[in-house]
Amino acid sequence: MISPTVGPIVGFTTSRHARIFVRGEADNNGAVFAGIRHRKAGDSQWSAGVFSRLSPEFDMSDTLVLNNLLNDTHYEYQAGWFTTSSPGHTPETVKQIALQWPATVYTFKTDSTARNRTRRYVIGSCRYLRLTAGIPSAPHLGDEIFASIHALARKQGLDAVVMTGDQVYVDDLNIVAPDSDYPAITRKYRAAFGQPNIRSLMARTPTYMILDDHEIEDNWPANRGSGDRALYNNAMRAYEAYQCSHGPAHELQPDGRINRNLTRYWYTFANADIDWFVMDCRTERILSGRDKRMIDVVQEQALLKWLINSTAKVRFIVSSVMLMPDQRRDNDGWKAFAAQRNRILETIRSNAIKNVVFVSGDIHGSLCCHLTHDMSPDFIVHSVVSSPLCNTRLLPYANVRDLIVNAPLTSVGAGTYSLQLDSRVVSEDNFACLTITGQQLRVDFHNNKGRIIESATIALK
Repeated sequence: MISPTVGPIVGFTTSRHARIFVRGEADNNGAVFAGIRHRKAGDSQWSAGVFSRLSPEFDMSDTLVLNNLLNDTHYEYQAGWFTTSSPGHTPETVKQIALQWPATVYTFKTDSTARNRTRRYVIGSCRYLRLTAGIPSAPHLGDEIFASIHALARKQGLDAVVMTGDQVYVDDLNIVAPDSDYPAITRKYRAAFGQPNIRSLMARTPTYMILDDHEIEDNWPANRGSGDRALYNNAMRAYEAYQCSHGPAHELQPDGRINRNLTRYWYTFANADIDWFVMDCRTERILSGRDKRMIDVVQEQALLKWLINSTAKVRFIVSSVMLMPDQRRDNDGWKAFAAQRNRILETIRSNAIKNVVFVSGDIHGSLCCHLTHDMSPDFIVHSVVSSPLCNTRLLPYANVRDLIVNAPLTSVGAGTYSLQLDSRVVSEDNFACLTITGQQLRVDFHNNKGRIIESATIALK
């Protein structure tokens, strides 16, 4: 067996199962399979392997599922790929082949079902990795911050890394040489996810992803052109292969494999008493007419139902674009979809839902803020924004002058929602670490060296 060309990536992980992405390489002379085997840390006996036949449809990658795991348990695993000259082989028959597994042993931990324990997440977005003739230029600049995240994971432990958009920049060379075909886009994914520090982190820490505009094109779909259908189809095909495949949007089939037939990109996941709703804020937009929408009717109804029914201690809602604050010069954010934002906020207020935190990226700046309501003194909603993981000299950092802060956000009827900053606006490469302990959520923004450069504390009710 050969080590993965991309991955392994530990994705959606519960107390009972884990999804792990592996990519191999095409072989014109034989069928290509990926395999994973695992064991509980400290055991000597490996499990039987789990195998999948790889296809060019998904750029020779797949997500394999480890089932029937134990709660709150450390596991070791090995992953790789191989070819066989027999075209009749299946994932079942290759189990009979004597394989030499790659030497590297990775580790991950299943989720704990215990409530009221400390939980820790890293969030981040916007990781720019310029490519020149298909080769990353100074890739260490885009990979450095992941060494710091991995060091934090080893030292303190992480329940998950949540990447909130722009994990790749499909449109980075649009001015001179736009990429729209599937091979060119997947080459960017392989470069972005193939750097050593991000690989080491994602091979050992559950990682969740959602797209923003640059997975397709800047300010998508507002900038969509008449010839962009092929771009969109190829970009989403690559997104499904590299980001969506190892997440919760895919249903699990009775045979223990993921169902590749997707009906949506938004999803939910939970860690005991911490709930997450990860919105798709790009592919469902309605840009004109009376019913302008950031998310479609089905997703909005699912979000509102989730908000009302969740019994979690904290409810995190990922919106790749900021729900708040508004930018002064921006038609891409929630300000342009004010009616839908108002419905979400009114649902939280009218149902007296506590401890709602919106998690976002996008703006190349980071901050914490909260929202209050002049007619509901107990209402409060929080926002944590973390961006970018790695900027480029071509794009500016956001600063406080770009935002409408410490001012009214929106009004519904006779009531007004007002926003207040709880931190400075961080204008450098960074990631945020969210730590929930007892009745507080601490937000620490770390620079690319891992040093804490800004903090805020959110009291939980």
